[in-house]
Amino acid sequence: MNTQGKDIQEVLDDKIKKTITILKENLNTVRAGRSNPALLDKVTVDYYGTPTPLKSIANITVPDPRSLAILPFDPKSLHEIEKAISAADIGINPSNDGKMLRLQIPSLTEERRRDLTKLVRKFGEDAKVAIRNERRDANEHLKKQEKSGDLTEDDLKTEEKSVQKKTDEAIEMIDQIVSSKEAEILEV
Repeated sequence: MNTQGKDIQEVLDDKIKKTITILKENLNTVRAGRSNPALLDKVTVDYYGTPTPLKSIANITVPDPRSLAILPFDPKSLHEIEKAISAADIGINPSNDGKMLRLQIPSLTEERRRDLTKLVRKFGEDAKVAIRNERRDANEHLKKQEKSGDLTEDDLKTEEKSVQKKTDEAIEMIDQIVSSKEAEILEV
């Protein structure tokens, strides 16, 4: 196997890992009916004029399966955190007791569950498209190397098979991740 072919394979592996990590992060923000601090991962708070991730300025705990408690490190930021959660459009309004915020996670309706499964499938499709684009880029690089004489025709075929195998494995992994998230959402 050619060293340049290996470099392309390593780059492809890294891109696939990043794509799957992004998919998992996106799926963590989908509310599945039970409390999970990851639900607030994408919430940013205007903290003294700087957009700051919520988890950087507050402690987020799970007191019971249907609620989240948010205790800010700086009590003065409580109002800004409340505004940021309301603006984040996660479908939950925080209740403020003056010291901390509480989020009651409502049970999901059947219609909302269907909407969430559609969203999960969309995230999965976006990840698959990204993987296929990464496969195309890797194959283009391999063909350029073959044209420039850095790869033989046989090496090109071997490398392309390897790229396809990694692509198939990644798409299968995405399907498993998506179906487990759908099962979590549909669980009553």
